[in-house]
Amino acid sequence: MSAQPSHNPNADPAGAEGVWTPESWRSRPIAHHVLYEDARALEGALRKLGSLPPLVTSWEIERLKTLMGEAQEGKRFLLQGGDCAETLDDCRPDVITNKLKILLQMSLVLVHGSKRPVIRVGRFAGQYAKPRSQQTETRNGGGEETTLPSYFGDLINRAEFSPDARRTDPHLMVRAYQHAAMTLNFVRSLVEGGFADLHHPEYWDLSFFHHADLPPDLRARYERMRSELSGALRFMEALGETSVDELSRVEFFTSHEALNLHYESAQTRRVPRRTMHYNLTTHMPWLGERTRALDGAHVEYLRGVANPVGVKIGPTAQPGEVVALVRALNPGNETGKMALITRMGAARFAAAAEPIVRAVRDEGLRVLWVCDPMHGNTTTTSGGVKTRSFEDILSELEAAFELHAAMGGTLGGVHFELTGEDVTECVGGASGVTEGDLERNYASLCDPRLNYQQSMELAFRIAQRMERSEAE
Repeated sequence: MSAQPSHNPNADPAGAEGVWTPESWRSRPIAHHVLYEDARALEGALRKLGSLPPLVTSWEIERLKTLMGEAQEGKRFLLQGGDCAETLDDCRPDVITNKLKILLQMSLVLVHGSKRPVIRVGRFAGQYAKPRSQQTETRNGGGEETTLPSYFGDLINRAEFSPDARRTDPHLMVRAYQHAAMTLNFVRSLVEGGFADLHHPEYWDLSFFHHADLPPDLRARYERMRSELSGALRFMEALGETSVDELSRVEFFTSHEALNLHYESAQTRRVPRRTMHYNLTTHMPWLGERTRALDGAHVEYLRGVANPVGVKIGPTAQPGEVVALVRALNPGNETGKMALITRMGAARFAAAAEPIVRAVRDEGLRVLWVCDPMHGNTTTTSGGVKTRSFEDILSELEAAFELHAAMGGTLGGVHFELTGEDVTECVGGASGVTEGDLERNYASLCDPRLNYQQSMELAFRIAQRMERSEAE
């Protein structure tokens, strides 16, 4: 995988008049390009992908776009979350169930606090690729240093530190598709079956309520909200018209970073009775901070698909650049089409985000503002372990709510890297994870994730913030 763009001097700038096709990205400079040594194997894998049934449908995609349009108007709230990068080995019922359940439980808490429906978007069934800041990795073994390509996720190569494992393998795209299909099939079965135990929130694993470090007033507010939530659900069930089982059969959507354009374009097609092209690997693809160059291949690709598109916006982004990016990806200023996902870092959020939010607002551009408080707050311990602070994550969220409210708008969603497992990757929160605990269960191969307790605590904190906003 190469981060060096191959520039075509004859390429039109993104958004300019010109013929778009699912393959027109190939004429553009491309960041984080996946280089495959075996051209014949690549062609065979892409041909296979193109012949397989789609993972999602166009009507599901259009439904998500409608809901995101309502979120732009403050009528809904988007919760997007899941693993930093899925692995093929994690395509197991327990892992998928835990991931889905934590998102459902978080969304229920947010519904209670915001008095708004929540759009549930998982980072799964396709989040198999991950950009890395370093293209190679060097390890010392037996007194000898070895340098190999970095691990870019199971869509591209394998985590094992060996030449064979780190070589790009086009067949992994087919395997990723197969695992995404199995994941989606299981998720749909769970959701349709009403699997989540929503009848009794008091049975949820909320042990952080009783942690010694939790201030009594905060503990009391959590307990009150849990009690109110439980009572509200029982009341609705007692009415006899709307059961809690029906509440648990909710709509669920998928998302992943559109990093490997070979994979994305192979399943981009027109569908019967529609004129537009759809990326049918996911409902909502997004661009990362490293792949949003205006003249780049990733923007060229995503400007032509009908899916709603997310774009990560970091602290180096300039207001004019973001405005041009939105116009390139959504030239018709379509409602529900664009989500701008800010990832500034707690210390830099206000200064970096305010001019961008102002510029987009002043240009009358329709976007859904989403806060990703994870990526801008990654640090490394003295022992070389990547982690994130719960307090920094919460601080950036608070700053985002305050900024949008002060500017007469609304924060329409949040974007988390989280897991339903009992990992120790992020420090802080009422669960009391410290740097010394990180080695106890640090399972991520890429970025640190919030564990179950930290995720639920964040949901309660956000719900309280939204509840205050409703009362003001």
